[in-house]
Amino acid sequence: MNAEMTHDLVIVGGGLVGASLAARLAGSRLKVLLIEAALPPASPPRWDERCIALNDASQRILDAIGVWRLLAPDATPIRATHVSEKGRFGSTRFDADEAGLAALGYNVPLRAIGAALSAAMAQAPNVDIRQPTRVVSLQLEADSVVLGLDDGGVVRTRLVAAADGAQSSVRTLLGIGAETRDYAQHAIVSAVRLSRPHQGVAYERFTPDGPMALIPKPDDAASLVWTVPSDMAGEMMGWTDDHYRAAAQEVFGGRLGRFTALGARRAWPLARVVSETVVAPRSVLIGNAAQSLHPVAAQGFNLGLRDVANLADRILAADDPGQTQMLDDYAASRAIDRDRVTGFTDLLVRAFSNRLPGLAQARHWGLVAASLAPPIRDALLRQHLGHLGLPANAAAVSS
Repeated sequence: MNAEMTHDLVIVGGGLVGASLAARLAGSRLKVLLIEAALPPASPPRWDERCIALNDASQRILDAIGVWRLLAPDATPIRATHVSEKGRFGSTRFDADEAGLAALGYNVPLRAIGAALSAAMAQAPNVDIRQPTRVVSLQLEADSVVLGLDDGGVVRTRLVAAADGAQSSVRTLLGIGAETRDYAQHAIVSAVRLSRPHQGVAYERFTPDGPMALIPKPDDAASLVWTVPSDMAGEMMGWTDDHYRAAAQEVFGGRLGRFTALGARRAWPLARVVSETVVAPRSVLIGNAAQSLHPVAAQGFNLGLRDVANLADRILAADDPGQTQMLDDYAASRAIDRDRVTGFTDLLVRAFSNRLPGLAQARHWGLVAASLAPPIRDALLRQHLGHLGLPANAAAVSS
């Protein structure tokens, strides 16, 4: 394919990770193109709108990008996290005070994050957006990548960054394989109103069928993420609101009083998809294209943001953003964080979604140890905050 060099970087996928990378590079010397297959969603604010839990590292990264000030009014602080298992007394709790922070993280509407990133890109003269457009072909050349688009367009770039999700078309076009583990679970996402104040505490409640998470929202509401076996999900989605709310109440218990209202429900199948490599010639995979995780412990998007922060630093420092050595260095720099988080979430799912009696006892003592043993507690807290994979410039940003 013939095409003049049109961009230094093409980002394929305009979701939150791809848009974060474009926003981070806004105003730089680089010419950036963002390609997204879907039109921008139109979602007005609702009490039960979908949110995402950002840890402290992600808040710092978004602050460094320059969009946190736009998000802060919509962000509900998570001042503590309580982890327990249904039917057992062992539990552990992490508080912002012990980390010396105002909050462990924030629960933020996806709508607000998308709007803030869109505003940052719209103000950047070096960032172009093409949507709805899909990449249908990819040709690697010595000094560039040539992308064919479904609208007949052709673009040439020094580097392509795939942020196009777990079923990444760019990963497929590059011939990169991925390890897939189907958890045979669905996450049913909704929201509940509470009869007692949540006081900024997030809850992760493990059951043999899967975890349930409640994450603070404004006005004593909470995001509710209930992970259930896939063969139960269809039936549960058909339950009346009263039936579903009562069943969720029985699993969670009465720590927050009664669930007085239930928001709209949406269900997603859950699988672990981990790419064999995150780099190829003049190509890099980030976010879910590199690793798509179970939502337990809310690690996925936070890990993707650390991909963005680390990659952007290297791109900005390079003469050629598609340099092989730069990409290899990036992959090496992300390996420990990536392996730790993908392994940690997989271990949680496999250990807690299991009815073996001996394993149940081990889970119980694991929660007790996390509460009482300082070395274990410190490591888990740093993992929870995302600090282990935070680049130096973002770590320096005040929270």
